[in-house]
Amino acid sequence: MMSPFSRRSILKAIACAGLAGAGFSVPARAQAFPQAFSSFSVDVSALKDKGLGPFADLVGAAALDELRRSFADRVDPRGPRLVLVLTSVTMTAFPDGGVGYKGRGGGSGHDALEGQALAVGRRGEVLAAHPMLAVRDVNTSPLTPDEQGRAVMIAQHYVRWLRREI
Repeated sequence: MMSPFSRRSILKAIACAGLAGAGFSVPARAQAFPQAFSSFSVDVSALKDKGLGPFADLVGAAALDELRRSFADRVDPRGPRLVLVLTSVTMTAFPDGGVGYKGRGGGSGHDALEGQALAVGRRGEVLAAHPMLAVRDVNTSPLTPDEQGRAVMIAQHYVRWLRREI
């Protein structure tokens, strides 16, 4: 009489048992972002590397001002530093919302700012990171696009969403 288990079925069972957990791993828990910060700063070096120069400084200054305003109730000298690293800003060529001919649509009317928030400890170690992309609809006249005003608004929008997220 033959064994109900062949060598092939035993090897297959061993292989399946070894692979049983593959692809079904439990995701690592993200480290909670601190709720209080000792200071705030904004790094726009990636934007300057892209040739944005003074425009990057404008976005950075607007973001820093909004950080101080939005997180004023979360300041604690014992907390880590909150650093925004802004990596990309996109300003639409269609500030009227892309209304197009007779209101039939004609493009995208969105500005966007991308980067990440870092909680940086006293020794310079990154305690937590939160990458984020903030997109804002734009509805201004194409005759007066006001890029500087829109840059300030997208920076403020980014920080306000960050406040909700962390």
